Amino acid sequence: MRVVSLVPSLTEAVAATLPGALAGATDWCTHPPGLDTTRVGGTKNPDVERIRALAPDLVIANEEENRAPDLDALRAAGLTVLVTEVRSVPQAFSELERVLTACGAPARPRWLDEAEAAWSALPVPASRRTAVVPVWRRPWMVLGRDTFAGDVLARLGVHHLYTGHPDRYPRVPLDELTAAAPDLVVLPDEPYRFTPDDGPEAFPGLPCALVSGRHLTWYGPSLTQAPRVLAEALRAARR
Repeated sequence: MRVVSLVPSLTEAVAATLPGALAGATDWCTHPPGLDTTRVGGTKNPDVERIRALAPDLVIANEEENRAPDLDALRAAGLTVLVTEVRSVPQAFSELERVLTACGAPARPRWLDEAEAAWSALPVPASRRTAVVPVWRRPWMVLGRDTFAGDVLARLGVHHLYTGHPDRYPRVPLDELTAAAPDLVVLPDEPYRFTPDDGPEAFPGLPCALVSGRHLTWYGPSLTQAPRVLAEALRAARR
């Protein structure tokens, strides 16, 4: 199989399971480190002609990461496109298995079993903290309804306050975010790269958890470490 991946999470999953299968990946596919494959543009602006020239057997994509017009253009070029939907941890496991099978994996990889076991072993949280979870600034955008990252946090005892918002990634003014008085603010380092010097200063008086965006939003081999890594970052932000 020759596979082009338009999703960083899926790129890492395929590379870990079928190292020789990747014919191409996006510029944002940073894992595994040192990945040597043809780059085909961004997740939102893939180079359709470059992908077509690679003659892949399969292009793997995601309904949130990638734009429908780009996927339609790939299909119009005669390519087979597999589109995933991942909005919860259990759905991540089932979609990963579907993708890897489609890519030619002869068996379920060990890392996927280990990841599922790590999440299954999580105890039911004894208490819950409320949070706002910005994913962008200028303008401020936060996690809303029906997101993978929101489900990840819920399983770790964090209820984000915009989980019932009509939009999945609503724009919310900063004064409204602070007025919501969450127990903490969760600041990932992607898609916007929040850092100790860029983000916490906007929320004076509120504890801020700086977390790994890869462990919060990626569904792939990072899922094996995500419960531990994220729990440690959340504990560090206690009042």
